[in-house]
Amino acid sequence: MSIGIGIDVASLPPNAQKILDPNGPAPLKGMAAKGLAPGLKPGETLAVVCALSLGADAHAEVAKKTLQALPLPLLNGALGGEIQPGVLDVIGPIYAKDANLSEKILLHPAIHADTVVAMAGVCSEGVAELIATNEERLLANPRIIEKLYLNKHTRMSTADRILELAVRNDLELTGIPAFEQAKKAIAGELIAEPSEEPSFDDTQFSDAERLAKDLITGEAEDIHQLNEETGQEEVVEKAKPLHAIWAELRAPSKIRLLQLATLKQYDEEGKEVDEIHLDAKALRMLGVRDANPLVALAAIKAPGIGDNEVVRISGLRNVCEDVLREIANNREWTRHYMVKYNLVANPRTPFGHASKWILHLREVDLKTVAKSKDVPGAVQTAAKQQLSRKGK
Repeated sequence: MSIGIGIDVASLPPNAQKILDPNGPAPLKGMAAKGLAPGLKPGETLAVVCALSLGADAHAEVAKKTLQALPLPLLNGALGGEIQPGVLDVIGPIYAKDANLSEKILLHPAIHADTVVAMAGVCSEGVAELIATNEERLLANPRIIEKLYLNKHTRMSTADRILELAVRNDLELTGIPAFEQAKKAIAGELIAEPSEEPSFDDTQFSDAERLAKDLITGEAEDIHQLNEETGQEEVVEKAKPLHAIWAELRAPSKIRLLQLATLKQYDEEGKEVDEIHLDAKALRMLGVRDANPLVALAAIKAPGIGDNEVVRISGLRNVCEDVLREIANNREWTRHYMVKYNLVANPRTPFGHASKWILHLREVDLKTVAKSKDVPGAVQTAAKQQLSRKGK
């Protein structure tokens, strides 16, 4: 008999099995849900609380609250001995922000890879560093890399390092949006990397974090200061515009920033002092117009992009063909009439895609395209032919 994720109740002592018996006495369950189980070792007590937390009754809610604040002696005692993988699976994500306890959980021989995956998605920066150091585990379980990469607490340098590890070992990370673009950007840097220069890992360190040190002031912070010589208030220089930050980032960092829209501030000792949430829409608009087509393509594929954004982007004249091609091939986006029209009217849309939507344009818009000097001649001709077919 087992309860929840791999917790084997049959392997527990008789008094623990009595507590977990569906027909067992409720008062005994109530005490155990609070972590009070006389006669049981720390590991056995923890297994009982975890098993109860996976239930669907009132005791489960009590057990869940107990797991959030377990006494350290109980936790340390349990983690210092034999423990079931299912127990680690329950407590791993709960304590994924505690570096000391997480280290013991991650190093425990009974830990399952799925537990590390769950921890990687919610862990703190320090725990992310711990998880990222085990390259053998990362290569054997690529989902851990995916979760770390998308975890906003993972340092930019760490995310780049594990992504490079994946690229070097030909892993396919389907859980990372725009992975193909990030992969090509990383691969391009690896090819161009001079042998005499610092290693890729060295150059990755804290690109975005370094910039965040003098980045943007918080909402409650005054961005003006008094000039004692003139007596006038002046804008604080550290209120750096977003486009200036963007311009200094490397392609792999831009691609990840498009996924998270978060930068961290660190002091001189490398300790995190602040987290800055950037405007995701503004980032995507910067991204689609980036000179690097890999970044631009990652921006149009970024999570959270809305239909109104796509309408606007499809009409931009300073986006690369890859972005317009991606829009043209997306059935959901091309259901909108303005996307169809913008693709036809945009001179940067490849003719094969522009011509496909000419058939769907209204007469007034066909006339506009037929007279436009901005569109290629082939598109003009196609619009005129469509008007002719309609007898206009």
